[in-house]
Amino acid sequence: MRISSAFLALCAATLLVSGCAKNQMTAKKGVEQIENSLKDIRTEAQRYAPDGLKSVESQLARFKSDIDAKNYDDVVAGTPQLEKAVDSLKAAIASGKQHAQEAVTAAKSEWNQLSVDVPKMVETLDARVAELDKRKMFRGIKKEDFEGAKSTLDTMKSTWAEATDDFKAGKPVAAADKGRTAKSMGNELYEKLDVKKT
Repeated sequence: MRISSAFLALCAATLLVSGCAKNQMTAKKGVEQIENSLKDIRTEAQRYAPDGLKSVESQLARFKSDIDAKNYDDVVAGTPQLEKAVDSLKAAIASGKQHAQEAVTAAKSEWNQLSVDVPKMVETLDARVAELDKRKMFRGIKKEDFEGAKSTLDTMKSTWAEATDDFKAGKPVAAADKGRTAKSMGNELYEKLDVKKT
């Protein structure tokens, strides 16, 4: 019995449509699963691995465009690679969290010393400025340098105040950074105002 070419064409078309429908569902399901995975980690990714998140979101957007263009095969073929990228993003988040925690621990330890050193420096420098102001004689220190030193001392005090506020607000890393800056200013002022370190 001869099978008509029309019947063969119909069968081929049916298989093609069936295959396309299958790929369409697979592609859409894959993209949906990746979107759900991202939804769970997006906030942390923005904080700890923003570049990785940007890369994954860019690939996901491209897949969505491919689905709109009915390029289902491309999406199905590329989904495993994108899933690996999401796994890498999760690993980057875990690593970022660990580094952040280590930074917090180090900052708190450094703050303990800064909170002793900087107030003591401010007290010593205040006394030295008051002494020199009272004498009106700066013994080898130029008057303009002395005025500049007083301005730097004011900046040092305000920087330390900001550092203290940051620490109280639960931001030890920012606090330690500003505290370190304040201490550096203090060290410069010790030299400019000829203060002996104790």
